[in-house]
Amino acid sequence: MAERIRENTSRPAIGVTGNSKKYSPSWFSIRLAVFLSGGRAVRIKVGDNVDLQSLAGLIISGGDDIDPALYGDEPQEGVYYDRQRDGMEIEYIQHALRENLPLLGICRGHQLINTVLGGTLHSSIRSMRVKTSNRWSLLPKKRVRVNDGSKLCRLLGKPSIWVNSLHSQAIDGVAEHLEEIAFDDDNIIQAIESMNGQQIFGVQWHPEYLCFLPRQLRLFRWLVGEAKKRKQQD
Repeated sequence: MAERIRENTSRPAIGVTGNSKKYSPSWFSIRLAVFLSGGRAVRIKVGDNVDLQSLAGLIISGGDDIDPALYGDEPQEGVYYDRQRDGMEIEYIQHALRENLPLLGICRGHQLINTVLGGTLHSSIRSMRVKTSNRWSLLPKKRVRVNDGSKLCRLLGKPSIWVNSLHSQAIDGVAEHLEEIAFDDDNIIQAIESMNGQQIFGVQWHPEYLCFLPRQLRLFRWLVGEAKKRKQQD
């Protein structure tokens, strides 16, 4: 299957930013989800030279916390920040915004899109959690409420879903032209979408680890579908 994914250039190319680790479960999971959705994932790491014009869509994936200096806060003691990755992903987000590429942010990617557009983050949410757990889980153990009437609610087909949770930061102030449209039981923001016509979704959870669930796969199908529309217009 790996060879077919590489060779099928009729599929729209979806850039996927991430860490530089040789073994990356997130990358392999996103690659599979994109393939199942009809796209071709292109891995992007620090130092890679990717032809930006070849990309029809972009996923900013999860990983280490974002440097608080980017949104005017102080670093947390003992927390690792991958500032090179921050800088690389900021450039790709800015490219996607300029070119109006469909854009999906996952966990830190969701947070970074908000930061690039002028929003802020909670650098640590440990003390904010009362009804939800600080214990991370790959399994869908957290309930999320999705606003009725939002594009995400229409995409998922219901206003309440169960998701996994692997984050220690979260969105605080929402950037202009974005809207917070999903919340957990502690009212921590779990999803954002664009209000100005750009094709942007950000989700705080990791749908790539839940792509065996049809509703979670819809996020990738949406992105690839929008990428195909763009490719047909070019």
